[in-house]
Amino acid sequence: MSVAFLNGEFVKLSEARISPLDRGFLFGDGVYEVIPAYAGKTVGLRPHLARLNNGLAALEITTGWDDAHWQQTIDGLLAQNPVGNWGVYIQVSRGADVTRFHAYPKDVSPTIFMFVFPIATPPSESPQTVKGLKVVSAEDLRWQRCHIKSTSLLGNVMHFQQAVTQGGNDTLLYDNQGNLTEFSSANVFVVQGNVISTPALDNHILPGITRLMLLDMLRKQNKYQVVEGAIGLQQARAADEIWLTSSSKEVSPVLKLDGRNVGDGLPGKVWQDVIALYGQQKYDY
Repeated sequence: MSVAFLNGEFVKLSEARISPLDRGFLFGDGVYEVIPAYAGKTVGLRPHLARLNNGLAALEITTGWDDAHWQQTIDGLLAQNPVGNWGVYIQVSRGADVTRFHAYPKDVSPTIFMFVFPIATPPSESPQTVKGLKVVSAEDLRWQRCHIKSTSLLGNVMHFQQAVTQGGNDTLLYDNQGNLTEFSSANVFVVQGNVISTPALDNHILPGITRLMLLDMLRKQNKYQVVEGAIGLQQARAADEIWLTSSSKEVSPVLKLDGRNVGDGLPGKVWQDVIALYGQQKYDY
């Protein structure tokens, strides 16, 4: 049984308990992060903590923790668990009040909870060893503040279930203008020729850390044209390649969209190049 962290103590995950009056439970009033760690070595720790702090500020939740405190606790949690490939899950809720009331309560302490869960070995650039993804598309029906990594994920969960029900791995979302936003659990990249595109960030899109790192790597490499802007669903259907990016899946190729092959239905040449680049540089962030 893995070890978790809850409000200052390391405990067995099975023994971690919070109050049923915790606002994270009652309202989804909190934020979360997932930080990948391979053999104890984290990926993208600094930008993950920056996004966590931004989310806490947006929700007006104060922990009093600085980045050094977060890193010390993450390192301690990893040391308490066996060496392996872990996703470090961090959740901070506003805390528990004595009653249920919509407005932010005063004088409550936030609930800080962390645990680890296994994640897959990073994908290899060899197309023969990669299990590509099958996705479906649907209009984005979530709330209007998707840029906050809130624990209020029901909209995402319902869209993800659409894919599962149809035998897919995720749902590619588009707005009422027919432009892509993101997957229900990840960001999206589209490749056409030498051009790698991803939707520009706004309140409908989570500022993904893998997305951030990959864009930075690609621009420094200066091998491909990189575009952040509107991508229509029909443009995606005609793309050579589609990628899903997230902390736990890194950069994963999508081989089918709505039952039709993406490109030739195999991991693309650009993806093979880019996943090698990502694997070489991911620990630099």
